[in-house]
Amino acid sequence: MEVIKFPDKGMWAELLRRPAFETASLDTVVNGIIDDVKKRGDNAVLEYTKKFDKADLLSPEMPSEEIAGASDKVPDDLKKSIDLAIDNITAFHKAQLPKTIEIETMPGVKCWQKPQAISKVGLYIPGGMAPLFSTILMLAVPAKIAGCKEIVLCSPPDKNGKLNEAIVYAAARVGITRIFRVGGVQAIAAMAYGTETIPKVYKIFGPGNQYVTAAKQLVARDAVAIDMPAGPSEVAVIADENSNAAFIASDLLSQAEHGTDSQVVMFTTSEAIIDKVLAEVEKQLGTLPKKALAAESLKHSKVFLLPDNASLMEMVNAYAPEHLVISTDNADELALEVENAGSVFVGKYTPESAGDYASGTNHTLPTHGWATAYSGVNLDSYYKKITYQKISREGLKFIGPAIEIMAGAEGLVAHKNAVTLRLKNS
Repeated sequence: MEVIKFPDKGMWAELLRRPAFETASLDTVVNGIIDDVKKRGDNAVLEYTKKFDKADLLSPEMPSEEIAGASDKVPDDLKKSIDLAIDNITAFHKAQLPKTIEIETMPGVKCWQKPQAISKVGLYIPGGMAPLFSTILMLAVPAKIAGCKEIVLCSPPDKNGKLNEAIVYAAARVGITRIFRVGGVQAIAAMAYGTETIPKVYKIFGPGNQYVTAAKQLVARDAVAIDMPAGPSEVAVIADENSNAAFIASDLLSQAEHGTDSQVVMFTTSEAIIDKVLAEVEKQLGTLPKKALAAESLKHSKVFLLPDNASLMEMVNAYAPEHLVISTDNADELALEVENAGSVFVGKYTPESAGDYASGTNHTLPTHGWATAYSGVNLDSYYKKITYQKISREGLKFIGPAIEIMAGAEGLVAHKNAVTLRLKNS
C-alpha cells in the first residue's frame, strides 16, 4: 500500500481516483453479446454459456427437483447461519415499509402517493471467484417484503452445468422458484429483453464483474431499470493511534480479496498506527487462500495521513466509499460527519463483513464514488411511487384560474382549454 502524508488538497481528486478500465473495446464486446441474445434468445444464451462457462446445457432453467435436492447438500451450521441472516435482514427491511401519503393541498384538491411494488425483478448472483449466496438474501428478502410478483435469478454454472448448493438453497429458502444457470452479459441481456425461457423483467439487481456492470448500464438505456451504477468492491477505514492494527488490517484485506480490481484505503491522523497496520496486513496476507488476488489489489491501494479530523473527514467524503469503517475512539462523533458512503461501520467491534452477511443492513451498495448520489439497495428500491389527484367541482374553481394563466403564459392553449371548458360547465 502506498503511504501518502499530508496530501495537498489540490491533488485529492487525482489521489482518490479508482483504478481505470478501458471501456471502448469492452462496450463493443458487450454490445455484441446483447444484440445476439436479443435476436436469437435461448440459443444464443446456451452458446455463450458453453463458450464462457464450459457448460453444455439443454435448457438454461434449473429443474425443480434439483432445486429441492440442494438442501440435503448444505451443512446444517450454514443453514442455521443463513436463517439468522434472513431474520435480521427481514427485520431491518420490514422497518422500511412505506406508507400511502394523502393530503388536501387546498379545499377540494386531494393528492396522494401510493407505493407500488415493481412486479417483475431479476437478480444476478455472481458465482465465479466466490459463490455469493449472501447476495440472494440481500436482494430477494426485500423483494418479497415489497410484494414483487415475479422474481427470477440468474447465476453462472460450473463446467458441469451446476450451481453452488448454497446458492440454490438460499434461493429456495427465500422463496425463489425460477433459477437460471446463466451468467455474464448473456444473463443481463436475457433478463432485460426476455428469451423463450427467461422472462423479461422490469428491474435488474445484483453485482458482477466489469462485463456484467457494462451490460447493466447498456441495457438500462432502453430496456430495463437497474439498481445502481456499480464497479469493483472497495472499503475505506478510519484509524487513530488507539486502533487495533489487526482489526484494521483484517477489514482492509476483507475487501482486497474480492479481486485484483478492488481498492482499499486507510485514512488516519496518527503516523504511529500506519506501520503497525502495514505490518499486520503483510502478516495476515500470508495466511489467505486468495493471497495473490489481495496482493494485486493492495498495489493500487493507499494510506493517507491527514493533519486533523476535519481534513480527514473532508477527504473521506470526497472519496465517497462503498464501505466506510470507523475504528477510532471517537467513532460515534465522526459518524455524524459522514455525508457520502454506501454503508458505515461504527466502532472497533463492527467489521465490514457484518454488513456483508448478517447484521441486517443491505450489502448491495454504490461503488466508484457513486455514494455521492446513490443509496444502497433498500426496500424503496423495489417500489415505484404513483401519484394520484382528485379534484372536486369546487376545488377546480380554486386552482383553475391559476392553471389557465400558467398554461397561457407557456403558450399551451389546449392545456388552458382543458380547464376553461370544465369551469364553464361547473
